[in-house]
Amino acid sequence: MAKVNFISHKNLHINQKISKEEIFGLTSQIRRSSISIPSNIAEGSGRESNKDFIRFLYISLCSLFEMQTQLEIAKNIEYLTEEEFNNLYEDSREIERMLVSLIKKLKDN
Repeated sequence: MAKVNFISHKNLHINQKISKEEIFGLTSQIRRSSISIPSNIAEGSGRESNKDFIRFLYISLCSLFEMQTQLEIAKNIEYLTEEEFNNLYEDSREIERMLVSLIKKLKDN
C-alpha cells in the first residue's frame, strides 16, 4: 500500500505545483468517503437482518479505508500538516476498531 501511495504522491508532484482543481478533487473525495461511512451504517441499521447490516458495515469500513488513503495522500502533498493528519488518522483508526468490533459481535450472534 505504501508503494501505491508513493506512486500517487509522485504523480501529483510532476508539475511542481498542485492545481486548485487537484486539491478540490482530493477534498471532494475525502468528503464523499467520510460521508459514506455514517450513511452506510445508518442504512444498514434499518435493514431487517444482521446479514444485511453486516454487509453495510463492511461498505462503511471500505469507505473508511478509502478516506484513510486520501488523508495520507493529502499529507504527502503537504495539504495537511503532520499534526492534522495524525489527529484525523487516529480518529479514523478508532472508528475502524469500533466497526470491526461491531461486525464481529453481529457475526457471533
